[in-house]
Amino acid sequence: MTTAPAKRMSKADRREQLLETAMAMVREQGTDALSLGALAERAGVSKPIAYEHFGTRSGLLIALYRRIDERQAATAAQDFARTPKRLGDVARLMGASYMSCFRTAGPECHAIFAALKGDEEMERVQSELTAAYVEFYRGLLAPYAKVDDAELQRRCVAIIGAGEALSREMTHGRIDEADAAATMASLIEATLARA
Repeated sequence: MTTAPAKRMSKADRREQLLETAMAMVREQGTDALSLGALAERAGVSKPIAYEHFGTRSGLLIALYRRIDERQAATAAQDFARTPKRLGDVARLMGASYMSCFRTAGPECHAIFAALKGDEEMERVQSELTAAYVEFYRGLLAPYAKVDDAELQRRCVAIIGAGEALSREMTHGRIDEADAAATMASLIEATLARA
C-alpha cells in the first residue's frame, strides 16, 4: 500500500493527528498492532515523521498514556472546581470522578499501561503521574484528615491503588460504574475516618 503525501501541518497539529490515529488503532486492534511504521502508514505520513515525534514504540505509548492522563486531570479539576464541604460528599465526588475518567478514557488506557509494564521510562512517568494525583487527593482530603501529613499521603497512595483496581474491573465489565464509584467512596470515607 502506498501512502498519500502528508498534508502540511504544524508540528503540534501533526503530533495530535498521530496520537488520534494511534488511539484509534489501539481501540480497534489492541496495542500489539501498534508500531511506528503501522502508525505512519495509517496516518499517511512517512516513517521518519512518526519516529521524529515519538522515537520508539515505548515513546509513542507513553505519549498516549500522558495524553489520557492530561485529559483525566483536566476533567477531575473541573469536577472539583466547587469542592463540597462534607467528607461524604467529597468521597462520592472523588469516586464518581475517578470512574468517569476511566470510562471516558476507555479500555485503551489499561491496555496501553499493560503494554508498558517493565519499561523503565514508563515506570518513571507512572511515578510522576501518581505523585501528582496523590498531591491532588491529599489537598482535597486534608481538611478531614485525623492523621499527620505523611500518613495522609500514604493513605492517598492506597486510595489511588484501589481506584485503579476498581476501574480495571469496571473496564472489563465485571463491575458497573456506579458500584465502582460507590465502593471507592466508601473506601475513602473509611480510610479518613480512622486516626
